[in-house]
This record gives sequence, C-alpha cells and structure tokens, in this order.
Amino acid sequence: MTEQDVRKKIIELCLLMNSTGLNQGTSGNISARYDGAMLITPSGIPYEQLNPADIARMSLDDVGGEWDGPCKPSSEWDFHKSILRAKPEQNAIIHTHSMFATIVSIARDTIPACHYMIAAFGGHTVECADYATFGTAELSASILRAMKDRSACLLANHGMIACGKDLDNAMWAAVELETLAKQYYYAKLAGDMVILPNDEMALVLNKFKSYGQVSKDVSEKP
Repeated sequence: MTEQDVRKKIIELCLLMNSTGLNQGTSGNISARYDGAMLITPSGIPYEQLNPADIARMSLDDVGGEWDGPCKPSSEWDFHKSILRAKPEQNAIIHTHSMFATIVSIARDTIPACHYMIAAFGGHTVECADYATFGTAELSASILRAMKDRSACLLANHGMIACGKDLDNAMWAAVELETLAKQYYYAKLAGDMVILPNDEMALVLNKFKSYGQVSKDVSEKP
C-alpha cells in the first residue's frame, strides 16, 4: 500500500468503527506504521470530515510530539507511538471507547480465559491497564505493562486498545475484544462461569501460532 492508501484506509476504518457501534464520536483513534513513521488520526475532527491529508505523520525515531501535516495528531499519540516503538511486530493500533470493553474497564477487571479466543491476544487473559490521565506518559507506561506479551488491553475507566499486523487485522482484533468483553460481562451476570484451565490455554496458544493463512513459498513444490 502507498502512504495515500494507508491514509484512506485509516479513514475508512474510522467510519466503519462508528457505523458499527464499536466507537462513538471522535473518542477513538487509529494509527499505522508506515516507512519508519506513524500515521495517526488527528485530534477532534469528525471522521466524516476527514481527508487523507488530515492524517498526521509522526517520526518513530524519537519520543517527541512533533508532526507533519495541517492537523495536530490525536491527544493519545503518546501511547500509539510507545506501542509501535516497543512492539515491532505490530503495525496498526485501534483505540475505542466501545461499550462492553469500557464497562469492564470501569470495573477495572481483567478478562480471564472465559473463552479460548482470549489466546488471540497472546496470553491467558486480557489485562486492564492502571488508570492514568489520557494523553500522558504515565498512561503509556501503564499500557505497556498491561500489554507485556499481549497485543491488546483494557484501559481503566477509559476503553480498549487492540493491535494487529496491519489495519484490517487490528480492526478484527478490536471487534473480537469487544465481543469477548460482552461475553464476559453477561457470563458474570449469569453466574457459574467456568474459566478454562492453564493447561488448555497453553494448548490453544500453541495452536494459535499456526492460525490463519500463511504465504506459500513460491519455490515450494506442491
């Protein structure tokens, strides 16, 4: 994808996450790694008004807040940049204030292995990052702790973050995390929740290593 393609894709996914109820207003934000830089949604502009040029570009070589473009980046640029710097295997980030992930985050709860799809995020749980004011370095540090060996987390009294190898994969992950949060919320209400044991989750995590499609080596014979 060209940089222009990535900018258009970010806007497309912003509109999608709002139209599907995964987010509301301009509370969420999306970023993607591109050519050693980060492309990120601007601060406070309704998604339907966005143009590709409005997506801010920030260097990943420093920890500062300088940007290229006519619009300043999302107020949450610090944690987007921190995650991309710390996790080179992740290339896109979706942050939303989705309903059920946010409800669970308000309870400051960890989502346990109530469903085997928890393994899609790299561990036996999805952790909840300790609360810190939005846009601060303290929040970024809290998120990195919660995302150790994980590709997603909840943010206490705030929302959720999901990462992916590309923008489509990150959006899939955000939808999956919201689904798990909803299942967990209702399972707690129903009572008698059964959590999958660690040995089963270890098996599932191993199976997830080969989950999905992989590119076939063109030199490989059928």
